Amino acid sequence: MQDCLFCKIISKEIPAEIVYEDDRTLAFKDIRPAAPAHILVIPKKHIPTLVDLQAEDVELMGHIVLTASRLADKLGVSEEGFRLVSNCKEAGGQTVFHIHFHLIGGRQMQWPPG
Repeated sequence: MQDCLFCKIISKEIPAEIVYEDDRTLAFKDIRPAAPAHILVIPKKHIPTLVDLQAEDVELMGHIVLTASRLADKLGVSEEGFRLVSNCKEAGGQTVFHIHFHLIGGRQMQWPPG
C-alpha cells in the first residue's frame, strides 16, 4: 500500500526504532508511548483493519500474538503483566489503517481503558 505509514516503515522508507523483525512481523517503539514499555507489533502483510482479516490470516495473527508475548518477556513486563491492544476503525481509535497491536507494560493498567 503506497500511502500506508506502517508499510513505509516495513520497507525502511521511514525510520523507526525497530526492536524485532522476522519474515512476517515487525515490532518497533511507539513514538508516543503510553507506558514505560510501548511497542507496536505489526504484520508485514498489509491488512487495513481487523474486519479485513481472512481465513488465510489465522496463522499470521497467532504468530503476532506469540511474538508479542515473547517481546513482553524480553522487555521485562511479562511477570508483572502487560496489555495487548488492537484498535479497529475510527470509533475504536484506529489512526493507522494497517493492523497493529500495542504491547503496553511497565505500569499498572486501568480499567476501563477509555
